[in-house]
Amino acid sequence: MAARALVVQNTARGGPGRFGGWLEEAGVAVDVVRAYEPDPLPARLTHQAVVVLGGGFMPDDDERAPWLAPTRELVAQALGEDKPVFGICLGGQLLAHVAGGEVTAGHGTPELGSTPVTVREEAADDPLFGPLPGRVTAIERHVDAITRLPPGAVWLAESERCRYQAFRVGERAWGVQFHPETAPERLRDWDPVRLAEHGLDPAGLYRRASRDARSATPVWRGLAHRFAASVREAAP
Repeated sequence: MAARALVVQNTARGGPGRFGGWLEEAGVAVDVVRAYEPDPLPARLTHQAVVVLGGGFMPDDDERAPWLAPTRELVAQALGEDKPVFGICLGGQLLAHVAGGEVTAGHGTPELGSTPVTVREEAADDPLFGPLPGRVTAIERHVDAITRLPPGAVWLAESERCRYQAFRVGERAWGVQFHPETAPERLRDWDPVRLAEHGLDPAGLYRRASRDARSATPVWRGLAHRFAASVREAAP
């Protein structure tokens, strides 16, 4: 049976992007559930992996996003069954929350656009982050942040403004604060008014992301392929 990953999409514009394409080219079929529509989430996780995407919610914001409760249950099931998990931005925060960490709304300085990320020494033996260079850029878009990692989690990456850029729970569950799925072209759709409120120039933000993507894109594509390998290993 082919390996399949369930992808939970939390907003209309927050699709799997290039990350989904990278998984598919590495042999993992992607089934996207647009949970916000609503598109019913399965009661049980029958896929070999779950990927939770970003969105402007806290991980327990059940009043505004009632699908987050069943999403947390799916992630908890995946952790209990040692199935691969990959959480992006809100998805990473949700993984931290489910595993016993802490997420704080409006914490620290927001990160928007291409941002340098430092890979920590603890990542040397990590299946996904071990091959990464010591420093790489990633596209960020968040105001909330993880403020305490789950017990026993491995801290994999950090940035100047956000301590917990990446972490691993157990052997096969990863959370990231940044957006490896987002290509620089997507920045052209970002709200210029909101960017101006943070003192950012939309054109400059796009130029920097496009320049950084020349070296960053192959890095995140390789990481997605290594996650796909973990998913294939979990397939029956």
